[in-house]
Amino acid sequence: MNQLKNMDPFKFVEESARKIKTMEVRGAARIARFAAETLKKFAEVIESDFDKNMRWASEVLLNTRPTAVSLFNAINYVMGYSGESDEEKKRDAIRRAEEFIRWVDTARDKIGEIGAKRIKDGYVIMTHCNSSAALSVIKTAFRQGKNIEVIATESRPRYQGHLTVKELSEEGIPVTLIVDSAVRYFINDVDCVIVGADTITVNGALINKIGTSQIALCAKEARVPFMVAAETYKFSPKTLFGELVVIEERDPEEVAPKEILNLKNVRVRNPAFDVTPREYIDLIITEIGAIPPEMAYVIIRERLGYTGISYEEIKVSARHFD
Repeated sequence: MNQLKNMDPFKFVEESARKIKTMEVRGAARIARFAAETLKKFAEVIESDFDKNMRWASEVLLNTRPTAVSLFNAINYVMGYSGESDEEKKRDAIRRAEEFIRWVDTARDKIGEIGAKRIKDGYVIMTHCNSSAALSVIKTAFRQGKNIEVIATESRPRYQGHLTVKELSEEGIPVTLIVDSAVRYFINDVDCVIVGADTITVNGALINKIGTSQIALCAKEARVPFMVAAETYKFSPKTLFGELVVIEERDPEEVAPKEILNLKNVRVRNPAFDVTPREYIDLIITEIGAIPPEMAYVIIRERLGYTGISYEEIKVSARHFD
């Protein structure tokens, strides 16, 4: 039973958006699933003006994390519903939301199975941030009986690396936590790097947690394979039509205390993501296979079945519900 039947559905959507924006819900896959679940629950209780209300909910969710293409693709997929009556549209929207949720749930395991084939017994693997897809590859390889170790960065300023080492420790995988600036110091001890993705662009570039591009550069210099674990819903249809990916900058208070922020002539910047060129990427591991970054265009056009609905078209004007 939908728990929203005893709640204000509009407040529910706004609260869901707050959780995404404040990173209470974090990680591209988790954000995508959460958005689809939110739209599904909202659709179930809408009693009138279905199109208008669904578009309002979509806009509220879309405004939370501009870099997370998984969020855009989740909303775009659900909003591809059709029907003659509001009731038909509701059923189709719910069906599409459930389909997308299954996509999220199955993709990670498939990535783990495919990616584990690239991990050899005795490997030392470096990872960055807290990617469920990248960790699926590592965990699957370990469960296959491969003797592996992991070096995980702390991933400042939100310290997602702490979540990673906790997960790996619970799995029984030996893991070493290092500061982000120690990557080059340890890169020669590493057999491969596996990271996740927030966005893959049409030209195969990777947008991911800040610091990823520096790791890729170090790996390139040291001739260490750099692999990306990314579900196909993390590929960006918007870049197909020339739109640039917006790099989100977060609150400077995540980086420095107020005593520093209040100093004269001092500016603190906190970009959440950076761009890794495709030349630094050896392989992208998806749920449909391991591909070179140059195949991003094919994924966007054929796998996503992109309808051409743009961000601006989804962001139609709608009245604000208090």
